[in-house]
Amino acid sequence: MKKNYSDTDSFLTFIGGYMKIKSVILAIFLIAVISFQTVYGEKLIIFHAGSLTVPFKKLKVAFEKTHPDVQVLLEASGSRKAARKISDIHRNADIMASADYKVIDELLIPEYADWNILFASNAMTLMFSDKSKYAEEINVDNWSEILLRKGVEYGHSDPNVDPCGYRSLMVWQLESKRLNKSWLYDSLKSHCPVNNIRPKSVELIALLEVGEYDYIFEYESVSKQHNGKYIVFNDSCNLSDNDLGDFYKNAIVQVTGKKIGEYTTLYGAPIVYGITITKNVKHRALAIEFIKLMLSDEGRDIFRDCGQKPLEKYSIKGDISNLSPILKEVIK
Repeated sequence: MKKNYSDTDSFLTFIGGYMKIKSVILAIFLIAVISFQTVYGEKLIIFHAGSLTVPFKKLKVAFEKTHPDVQVLLEASGSRKAARKISDIHRNADIMASADYKVIDELLIPEYADWNILFASNAMTLMFSDKSKYAEEINVDNWSEILLRKGVEYGHSDPNVDPCGYRSLMVWQLESKRLNKSWLYDSLKSHCPVNNIRPKSVELIALLEVGEYDYIFEYESVSKQHNGKYIVFNDSCNLSDNDLGDFYKNAIVQVTGKKIGEYTTLYGAPIVYGITITKNVKHRALAIEFIKLMLSDEGRDIFRDCGQKPLEKYSIKGDISNLSPILKEVIK
């Protein structure tokens, strides 16, 4: 007998077929999501100073080797900019590491972080290349005179986003005081065009390598990591000597504050790096494990291999009531 299908039957048949296809697509999608999570696992997000790029990449490799289901995502920028990503833009990060521990104190504690571990030092240097004008002549005593010569181009990072930027200005002020040349700071500042001020110090290296700049102000660790020629400034102005902290305070720089139109006054001080776990951390256990690795003997060796000195004794600032016992044990 010949069967007749009504319009309703045809529609229901169509809907049934559509739903089966939709179910198959959904199942494939779910399998893909599960597979992606299996392959890539958890993501530990770290905002950090540009000068920490090389050691942190090595720490990432070491960490992922012992945590194969974890991806460490590193995002470098000037330290003040990194902090503002958290405080102003409200981006999620598990860890924030700064080239100046005071950035964490000023911009993140207490709203976005509780504590701040001080873990490494550095020194200010003047980096150059074989292409640099007067490269064979420059030294620790005459560098300021050479920078002021006609045709010499030099640059530094932006003081408002990168500690290396305001530390560069501090070097100028301290050298001016050391030589008893009150005019020197203003001369160095006026001879450095605005276009020679970049968002972060590591960006200057490419411009040095192509010969656009003759000299750039960098941390000693960065100069070593890039195998560049450099001079370490006199201890009285390289911001590395803890015994000269009182003298360093003679350098004063103003940078943008927490709010638009506000400014913060910074005083010269020995260079000390800081690191914290943010209050909006999504992977606290992993963040603790990463910092534990960084503070361990293995981590200290990584920093030394990268030309940077870990502090002989770690210290911590802020509210440590919620500090992990694991980190307390490492720091003590």
